[in-house]
Amino acid sequence: MPSASTGASTIVGASAATAVRPEAAPLDVVPVDSRMTPGGPGYRRMSLALFLAGVATFALLYSTQALLPLISGDFGVTASTASWTVSAATGALALFVLPLSALSERFGRRTLMTASLAIAVSVGLLVPFAPSVGWLVALRAVQGAALAGLPVSAMAYLAEEVRPKALITAIGLFVAGNSVGGMSGRVITGWVAQEWGWRVAVGVIGLIAVGCAVAFRLLLPAPKHFKAGSLRPAVLARTVRGHLANPLLRRLYAIGALFMTVFGAVYTVIGYRLTEAPFSLPQGIIGSIFLVYLVGTVSASTAGKLVGRLGRRGALYLAGGTTTTGLLVSLADSLPLILLGLVLITAGFFAGHAVASSSVSHTAKEGRAQASALYQSAYYLGSSAGGTLGAVAFHAGGWAGTVALGLLAVIGVVTITVVGSHAARTQRRLVAVQH
Repeated sequence: MPSASTGASTIVGASAATAVRPEAAPLDVVPVDSRMTPGGPGYRRMSLALFLAGVATFALLYSTQALLPLISGDFGVTASTASWTVSAATGALALFVLPLSALSERFGRRTLMTASLAIAVSVGLLVPFAPSVGWLVALRAVQGAALAGLPVSAMAYLAEEVRPKALITAIGLFVAGNSVGGMSGRVITGWVAQEWGWRVAVGVIGLIAVGCAVAFRLLLPAPKHFKAGSLRPAVLARTVRGHLANPLLRRLYAIGALFMTVFGAVYTVIGYRLTEAPFSLPQGIIGSIFLVYLVGTVSASTAGKLVGRLGRRGALYLAGGTTTTGLLVSLADSLPLILLGLVLITAGFFAGHAVASSSVSHTAKEGRAQASALYQSAYYLGSSAGGTLGAVAFHAGGWAGTVALGLLAVIGVVTITVVGSHAARTQRRLVAVQH
């Protein structure tokens, strides 16, 4: 006799999708949410696995950023040219994230994340042997394209496998992994490069990423709620058009791009600023500057609490204000104040990114991989633009030029958030009138 017909309070099916009320009729079933929640089965393994995936992604993606002055000297190129070793990777990620999101919908989140990491770490082991800056940029572009499958699949996996109330916290932990990867990659490369050069430094990052990739695959629980979608281009195009027609999603995409423009500009140029007078810091010390990423780890992982107190738009205002304050403080020719400025910029950026990215997953009810892909595409295009434009602004106006670029981007974030607040109030009034 099927368990549901006994009238007992039992779980039906391996996925724990439904349960029977003891007082109910045999066919009266109540849905049970079997998705993961903090403290529940599989949540810790999932969190650690995606944390490590985030570490590997950002460590690989930005492995050359702290080394740009050394790369410039080795190949005899300008800062703008060397910055393409970062911009090519983030730009390729932005271009490939949408096509790979379709593969994620068809073949599964875990499968695509595993393949993306495998290819990216393999290329990462070839990067130290690049014979010219052209080859280095090309390898970095391939690495970025491979990594494109990971963030979008991770966001979709979380949206499907984690309960809605825990989603912001779960995504915040993944973003925290990004910050740890970005920090550790830059700190490690800085000190290793000071002793053995930039090639050994990026090789070490490649080996660390291999370890993270293996641990990720062993830890990540198999998905229980994934439903395969279609690979037909017409279906993909219709889904993308639907997301782009949503004004809230469009605003979130723009916010992600603008926040990342600030971040990309600041951290691409800061190494050049600190190698020049009056600071003239050695490479190891410059790499250690990126320890401020730990602040991003905290701000991203606590984004859920911030939204609970201030709301999503309130959290974005606070993130924008914190970033602006950091940019202005960093103008001082004082190393302690520059560090304080970087702390504030990092905290504001990671909080804003965690809020915006989780809002995308919350807003999209269908085609979540494509919704996240569009956000990631905008986000990494912002990184590429920030890195390149930040270097150009630095050459034109020094650090003040880079700060001016960042302030323009933050003004854009605040303006978009104001527009969103007005649209939300208008919508609430319309609903009130209709009822």
